[in-house]
Amino acid sequence: MPEQSPSPKRRGRLLRFVAAVVVLCAVAGYLVVQYVTGAGTGCKVVSGNGGRAAYEFTPEQAVNAATIAAVGTARGMPERAVTIALATALQESGLRNIDHGDRDSLGLFQQRPSQGWGTPKEIMDPTYSADIFYKHLAKVRDYTELPLTVAAQRVQRSGFPTAYAKHEPDAALLATALTGESAATLTCAGRPAATQAAGPDAVRSALARDFGRDELEPAGAEVGGAATPTPSPSVNADDRRTVTIPVTDDTPSGDGRSLRQRGWQLAHWAVANASALHIERVSYAGRVWTAGNTDSQWRAAGAQRAGAAEKDTGAVRIVTAR
Repeated sequence: MPEQSPSPKRRGRLLRFVAAVVVLCAVAGYLVVQYVTGAGTGCKVVSGNGGRAAYEFTPEQAVNAATIAAVGTARGMPERAVTIALATALQESGLRNIDHGDRDSLGLFQQRPSQGWGTPKEIMDPTYSADIFYKHLAKVRDYTELPLTVAAQRVQRSGFPTAYAKHEPDAALLATALTGESAATLTCAGRPAATQAAGPDAVRSALARDFGRDELEPAGAEVGGAATPTPSPSVNADDRRTVTIPVTDDTPSGDGRSLRQRGWQLAHWAVANASALHIERVSYAGRVWTAGNTDSQWRAAGAQRAGAAEKDTGAVRIVTAR
């Protein structure tokens, strides 16, 4: 006697079960990839005055924005100049260091080697491209009083002279956080990327690249070398994964910015670079940011297993994952 075929109802249930298993496997695979690659590490900056304004961006954009702000403050440029530079880069490249563009345009600001902006290699260096942008901006008379799009256009000579204006709100939020004007307003979610270069040496090299050795080393010590005494960035003797940058008080610094602003700029810079430099924790002024938090917020230092040292307002501490 031939075996009876499953009823249509049973076949339907079986197909639904198989489909559900396939979907679950796909979701599990996606989550594994996200965990292994460190993906899903989006960043966010919010208003520091209690407003609802916010801007979300990628770790790549965060690194570039932090570099642009660091180069600007190292040159002694005001926050308005940083806002103009960030809005320009948002329009020209989406804050991505791209190797193509209109004609021979390259990099964050889509600068053209044929127009005297530098060699292709120089322009593709975000620190160089930001520095030369500020060099040209500083020559624009009364640029801080001009509408942003006018100031940017006088540097860029773009075919779309009014395009920069739409980026001003986002650029202003970024500038306020990345110059240290606002405290604990920039966060990044997710884990540090496991494939990136890591360790205190990489952090110190990146600090020197973006802020300049003179800015970080008033005593003239070498940032990129072995551990050095304060006030230079150095590896904490008690924790070889920690880079400590002294910020001693809240008195005005040489460029008119308070040391507290400088401290928050460095702290936000570290969070923006967390994925690229495999940074696990950043602390300053009694607040701690930890990579991998589900909400990725700055918290009171006492809420972490951070020790009393991380409540110290006199230093920014950057702890790497290895």
